[in-house]
Amino acid sequence: MRIDAGELVERFSRASGPGGQGVNTTDSRVELEFDPAASAAVAALPDAVRERMLARLAPHLVGGRLLVVASEHRAQRRNRVAARQRLVTLLRDAALPGPAARRATRPTAGSRRRRLDAKKQRGQVKAGRRRPTNEG
Repeated sequence: MRIDAGELVERFSRASGPGGQGVNTTDSRVELEFDPAASAAVAALPDAVRERMLARLAPHLVGGRLLVVASEHRAQRRNRVAARQRLVTLLRDAALPGPAARRATRPTAGSRRRRLDAKKQRGQVKAGRRRPTNEG
């Protein structure tokens, strides 16, 4: 999947963090906006993949658009690269198929025995903490 540069909107602002005096004058923070529903690249995907991607991206959308922010680097160029990589990761993870359904299995006899032994031992530990009773 290739996204046309015209589908991305970049905004720059002043970032907090490292940079000394330069951080007050340089717009190094990058906000990358992408609209997956209106994207030609997403529309070219198979229906199942596109629907899965849009459903998984829904919680990340702000006003119907995907917003990725990068401000960890001092240089604007490096933040632009970081934002694009983050966008690629989000889109790739959203397009992946889900995990295979879990097949229900029965616990083995050994695991049932170990669980009951652990419960008995735990009960004995707790019984040892009780007040002694006058038995005879």
